Amino acid sequence: MAGPSSKAGRASNDAVLSRAIDFARAAAIEAADSPEDVGAHAGVRYDDERLVSHLFSATMAGYPGWQWVVTLARVPRGRSATLCEVSLLPADGALLAPKWVPWSERLQPGDIRPGDVLPFLADDRRLTPGFTPTGDPQIDAVAIDELALARTRVLSPEGRAETAQRWYDSSHGPKSELARKAADKCRTCAFFVPLTGPLGSLFGACANEWAPDDGLVVSVDHGCGAHSESDVAPMASLWPNEETLIDEFLIEVVDLGEPTATPTATESEAATDSAAAPVNPEHAESAEGEPSQADPDPTPAGDAGEGEDRDDDGGH
Repeated sequence: MAGPSSKAGRASNDAVLSRAIDFARAAAIEAADSPEDVGAHAGVRYDDERLVSHLFSATMAGYPGWQWVVTLARVPRGRSATLCEVSLLPADGALLAPKWVPWSERLQPGDIRPGDVLPFLADDRRLTPGFTPTGDPQIDAVAIDELALARTRVLSPEGRAETAQRWYDSSHGPKSELARKAADKCRTCAFFVPLTGPLGSLFGACANEWAPDDGLVVSVDHGCGAHSESDVAPMASLWPNEETLIDEFLIEVVDLGEPTATPTATESEAATDSAAAPVNPEHAESAEGEPSQADPDPTPAGDAGEGEDRDDDGGH
């Protein structure tokens, strides 16, 4: 009976299957979408006695390093090859998809959107079983009312420590730029509402609508510019009101011109009435400098005086 080594030797010397390259290529082209998807012959693999696989390079886009594997066989004392199967397999260095990771393990913080539900983790190390009522009113009142432990599971010490560290290292802790530039800390702010329980000694909620952390958990040594006791330092005006300068040694002479008499109220009313009165056509000539009926004697006042003086002389 021939052993395994003799079978391998006969398989490597199977001339009928080794020379059936064209037959194997035709089978690969038939399995491919296009004849161009089958590349050059990449070698022969002797799988067993009268069982050989021909390898062809795969030239499709997105399959670098992959090979078409065409497996041929023949019957004992047969002089022709028979097609067994055609497959597309990755070779060494081929492009492969990343290892599949379950959806529950692919999720990252912040990936949950409205409508998404996380799978239940029965062995979540961040949680521990909650408090079971004992029947003692005093013990149950402290555990349920004050410590809020009446839940199926609560934060474990490990989960609480991770939460505190994550909050403290976030942008709501003392290391953020907002906190470093703040004049006062949250612990002295009237809008700081401390948490209850173990986390209350280090964290609280911000209740200031003007603060960037409004409604968020902040550390006691966090801070911002909306502190309840902060104030804005007085700032100098960009346009200072300088004091008036008085030069008592320079006299500037101003020419105001001749003073004019200011008409009284009665004169102003009379001038207005005369300007508004209609002009009589009979007196139009008097307006041109000729005597009018109202003034029949055009003798000047000076001439009248001289006549009187002559009368006085004639009297003498």
